[in-house]
Amino acid sequence: MTQDVEMQELPIPAPSDSVPSALPTTVQNLKEIASLIETGAYSREVRRILRAVRLTIALRKKLNASVISAFFNSALVPGSDVHGRLSSYLPKEDKQEMEVDTAISAIQGPVKHPLPELETYCYLLVLIYLVDQKKYSEAKACSSASIARLKNLNRRTVDVLASRLYFYYSLSYELTGDLAEIRGNLLGLHRIATLRHDELGQETLLNLLLRNYLHYNLYDQAEKLRSKAPRFEAHSNQQFCRYLFYLGKIRTIQLEYTDAKESLLQAARKAPVAALGFRVQCNKWAVIVRLLLGEIPERTVFMQKGMEKALRPYFELTNAVRIGDLELFRSVAEKFSTTFTSDRTHNLIVRLRHNVIRTGLRNISISYSRISLPDVAKKLRLDSPNPVADAESIVSKAIRDGAIDATVDHANGWMVSKETGDIYSTIEPQMAFNSRIAFCLNMHNEAVRALRFPPNSHKEKESAEKRRERQQQEQELAKHIAEEDDDEF
Repeated sequence: MTQDVEMQELPIPAPSDSVPSALPTTVQNLKEIASLIETGAYSREVRRILRAVRLTIALRKKLNASVISAFFNSALVPGSDVHGRLSSYLPKEDKQEMEVDTAISAIQGPVKHPLPELETYCYLLVLIYLVDQKKYSEAKACSSASIARLKNLNRRTVDVLASRLYFYYSLSYELTGDLAEIRGNLLGLHRIATLRHDELGQETLLNLLLRNYLHYNLYDQAEKLRSKAPRFEAHSNQQFCRYLFYLGKIRTIQLEYTDAKESLLQAARKAPVAALGFRVQCNKWAVIVRLLLGEIPERTVFMQKGMEKALRPYFELTNAVRIGDLELFRSVAEKFSTTFTSDRTHNLIVRLRHNVIRTGLRNISISYSRISLPDVAKKLRLDSPNPVADAESIVSKAIRDGAIDATVDHANGWMVSKETGDIYSTIEPQMAFNSRIAFCLNMHNEAVRALRFPPNSHKEKESAEKRRERQQQEQELAKHIAEEDDDEF
């Protein structure tokens, strides 16, 4: 305390003149965001809180310990429990930075008790900084303290900030390998969010729980939770994309490939362009699912910008399945086994062996009107002890399933193929055309539902000042949406 008084009573005016220049523009931006949060809290406008989060994401790369500490000195009461608790997670500053921060706090007026929204925002700033600095142990402690504080807050203006805290709470524990420890807490938080009608919190926590279960391969428990959790209209596009991705993974493991394909492709299509890693994961799983359905993905899927290297193993795998070469399939699976294991798709690729055999058998059926079973086993490269018997059972099963149009002459040991009919005389073109129309209609309906209109736009005319303010907000939103989407994923 004595040191602060001595610093204020210095006769030389240089420190006071240098304070405005020493005050970083980042701190000024954080103060503007804090005032925006206060305005949103007092007027109960959630959109202002959302805008504050977007603006914070744009400043993420500029955050450091001195900037956050200077902001705390202005936003929180110095010496309070909250100020001391949050400052303890930041590294100790050097002497020069402490002088600047103390001088900044000295020239400010009396500080009021912080709003719960502002306190929650300060927790969010510290968590973002600690995660970016890879200080995961401190991030765990800070996130646990923030969650304990959130349990005592029931304000709709806190919900947006709370959803971000839930995300970093789970992320910090996942990065330290302790994700299973917080499963009970996440379930309790989801129950609290449901009772408080916090739909954004429910959305975020449901995805975090699904991620938690899938991380430990607990697919049955994930499906039980997903089926019993309340569903409503999505409030966040990022959370909806995550939900579709997790749903697609669950459906794939449950052998419901058609539903899985729809969910995974929809997640990849709705994901922001900046979320490259997320879109790569969606495309990897979608390729496997389409191969399991007997479809061959187009070459353009593997040539998307920024995805060529990541999807190269799946491109070679698709080529092996398309040709129907079992030996090539084995070599690709062994060559990229490490990649497939890290992507958690190795078990699905084991299922593809039957599809490779069936594709090769279909090619043989088209090429030959009659072929002996030993030749079929040789062309399929079956490495079993009795390849002829295996070839006979494989051909019989393919005929029964309708994969090929042929008959088996057991007496002579032949497979006799029937003449290929005209596909346009069947209903298959009609079914394909119908599925494309349904896809386009579904996309149109989702686009219409995604439209947003200002409230009471049909009742009152917009003044020039409000129009300018709205246009300014739209420009800021367009400027920061890319950074927000990149941070979300």
